[in-house]
Amino acid sequence: MTKDKNLITPQQFIDELRRYQKGSVSRRHFLGVTGLGLATAVLGAAVPGLRPREAYAALAGTVNFTTWPSYFAQENIDQFTKHTGVKINIAVFGSNEEMLAKLQAGSTGWDVFVPTNYAISTYKDLDLVEELDLTKLPNYDPSTQEQRFTAEGVIDGKTYAVPKDWGTTGFVYNSKSMPQKPASWKEFWDLSMSEATGRSMVHDYQLTTIGNALKYYGYSFNSNDEKELADAEKLLIAAKPHLFGINSDYKPSLISGDAWMSVCWTGDATQLQRDMPEMLYVLAKEGGEIWSDFYAIPKGAPNIEAAYALIDFLLTPEINAKEVVAHGYPSTDSRTNKLVPKDMLDNPILYPAAEALSPLEFGAAATLTNPLRAEIMARFKSA
Repeated sequence: MTKDKNLITPQQFIDELRRYQKGSVSRRHFLGVTGLGLATAVLGAAVPGLRPREAYAALAGTVNFTTWPSYFAQENIDQFTKHTGVKINIAVFGSNEEMLAKLQAGSTGWDVFVPTNYAISTYKDLDLVEELDLTKLPNYDPSTQEQRFTAEGVIDGKTYAVPKDWGTTGFVYNSKSMPQKPASWKEFWDLSMSEATGRSMVHDYQLTTIGNALKYYGYSFNSNDEKELADAEKLLIAAKPHLFGINSDYKPSLISGDAWMSVCWTGDATQLQRDMPEMLYVLAKEGGEIWSDFYAIPKGAPNIEAAYALIDFLLTPEINAKEVVAHGYPSTDSRTNKLVPKDMLDNPILYPAAEALSPLEFGAAATLTNPLRAEIMARFKSA
């Protein structure tokens, strides 16, 4: 029997498949070179970016996915399960401190989690996160990523996390309930203790709650200076009796009208304003936080192959665009941004003007493990 010159080796097939997934070659080229033909419909248009069903044959069980509130598109989760048979169990956390404590306690059972930029180096130093094998993430292309939002996933030349999206931390207020037009953190805190008493919320998250109290005095969002932190604590203790709540899942209270104003992340502001145009988002003039979130795999993940498959699926530009539309956080991937509706690209909540971003600070790793910050947050919550 003679060898068919038109056959390709398994490795050549995988190479061509990865080129197709990255958009380097057309579907016609892929089908022609591999000899699959149109009838095979590998990576069909209905499920762009998915590997062939047979590539998922070894996947089974459940992926335990730990993320933030209102931070994924359910249709994508359902689609992944439909095409892989892998169920996804979602757990929601309110802060990186919570995530860190849970991982340090061990036996989380997590397969994928979503750390914020400033936390990744701590997870790596504590040996709590896997170095990623990028050959298992063919839909991740570093060249299409906006580098200022992605660098902290790479430490000493090794990749420990790949970018999910980015955003800002400001505050949102109900303009029908509040005639004032606050534009600063000073006004936010002052109104919380006066006209908006009993109607304001802050995060259950030391980085943003302490950080934005620091901004009241014009200090750095990331300050670990003892005197400056003492000033922030005085403000927090004074404001505590006036607050409606301390909760990182604040949207339900704003929607019900129980709260009028809250510290708020980009996507939540987008979702709120979509349904309630009176909800206005403010990037305070003193500054505040700019951040990026990542996908990562914790050490000892019980279903690591399925974890890679889920991350790779969510990084597919067409799938990622559905994520952006659902949760309202901008992507770091230029391929995804080309697929996002123009009205979202023009939305100043998602894509603020450069001058609004310039005073913002990325969170610093030293704030995550500073025991003084942890003590201040504990005293504030128990006051």
